[in-house]
Amino acid sequence: MELGVKADAAALAHRIKLLNLGLPAEDEFSVICAWLGRCRLVHKLDQLQAPPSSRDLYQVPDLLADFVDHGAVLIEVKVTTRKSLSFRPDYHRRLTAYAALLGKPMLIAWKFHTLWVLFDIRHMTLARTNFNISYGDAMRQSLLGPLVGDVMFKLAPGAGVRFDIAKEELLGTRQESETAFTEEWRMRFTSVDFVKGGGLPAPDLHSETQQILTAWDLEPREEHFDDRIALSYIVGDEGVQFAHTALVRVLAWERRAPSPGDWRALLRTPRITRTIENFPRALERALGEGVVSHIFRIAPADKPDFLAKPEA
Repeated sequence: MELGVKADAAALAHRIKLLNLGLPAEDEFSVICAWLGRCRLVHKLDQLQAPPSSRDLYQVPDLLADFVDHGAVLIEVKVTTRKSLSFRPDYHRRLTAYAALLGKPMLIAWKFHTLWVLFDIRHMTLARTNFNISYGDAMRQSLLGPLVGDVMFKLAPGAGVRFDIAKEELLGTRQESETAFTEEWRMRFTSVDFVKGGGLPAPDLHSETQQILTAWDLEPREEHFDDRIALSYIVGDEGVQFAHTALVRVLAWERRAPSPGDWRALLRTPRITRTIENFPRALERALGEGVVSHIFRIAPADKPDFLAKPEA
């Protein structure tokens, strides 16, 4: 540990807390870059600097990533739940000095609650003492779409999956009140059918299109008949989702767990998700199949030079 054996317990505990926050976030962002399909290389940068005096001049960022068409960039990863991000002037100066030394853009990947943005450090402005940016401004300048491949998408209302469940044998009845009772039935699934927008039959949906439905908050609906129950999970009328947040849902579904698990382990796997090989391509296919209704490609308000000029 750089703090040394004489460091006080509070400082050591604070450093460990920062590591616990930072390292998984760096791994998570690396997984997102790898999954969205435009990243040729992403790796962590060794931040042990020598000589010690170099720390007064340079701050080595967390990641280096190389993207199709736009080349290599440097990325510093941050996680906050505050609506603004703040850098001390010396920290900002050392990051930009390192970027100038290598001749590469310095970008900031910021996770705000569950959403990521990626912006050029030059959009941070000096306030009274620190360089700041609001989450709204960071979102307006985000490069996550044109650089990394993130998109916003919406599923078609009425798309989803329907189950028919036959009532085979009444096992018992329990009176709950004067006007209500509960029946216990032996039941059997008789059909499982996918539907596209508008509830139209879609018998030949690609398996990846079916899987995209698991990344959405589907609305449960039930219809009761004398001999069966029709149970549906259907896309409602509202909402859009970022592709990078869909990754978390798909991983959680595959692992039957509330969270994706170990991000570092995912970086070592041949395929990050088992059920969807290429998410942007799967979205385009689902658009053609009528399950996705819209795909939105978001550009930053101010396009940086390195993005406007493709790599030679």
